[in-house]
Amino acid sequence: MPATLTVLYDEDCGFCRATLALLLRWDVRRALLPEAIQSPAGQELLRELAPDDRLASAHVVFADGRVASGGDAVAPIARVLPAGAPVALLASALAAPTRLGYRWVARNRIALSRGVPQRFKRDAAAAIARHRAEVLAGGGGPSVRQAARRERDTAAT
Repeated sequence: MPATLTVLYDEDCGFCRATLALLLRWDVRRALLPEAIQSPAGQELLRELAPDDRLASAHVVFADGRVASGGDAVAPIARVLPAGAPVALLASALAAPTRLGYRWVARNRIALSRGVPQRFKRDAAAAIARHRAEVLAGGGGPSVRQAARRERDTAAT
């Protein structure tokens, strides 16, 4: 099954990498394609957002190009994970508290990163790269393929 969502994250944030690596362990179906916000594909996928808003939170890009950011990304991610429906239901029903909680974490991610051991940050980066390679070997996320195609088309002109 090719990825159904592209998850954009801050690759320079140790807490973000560690959290994403844990989330990807749950993604046994390989429905999530991790993509660094700082990558060319990440920048292309988020081209509609102001540059300052790109690194303000994590984002999810759907196959049709829609973007959900911060707390609004929780429910769509949970929906594609095994047994994630209850989490998606709660995140949707409690959208305002989910957004507030996400904003708190995003504002404090530097401090939170200090609590993540270096080894775990390194291991997280490797786990993300492995997951990404596995997803791409299976066809890749539609939104990343579209972004790559646009990049090639732009470079060719």
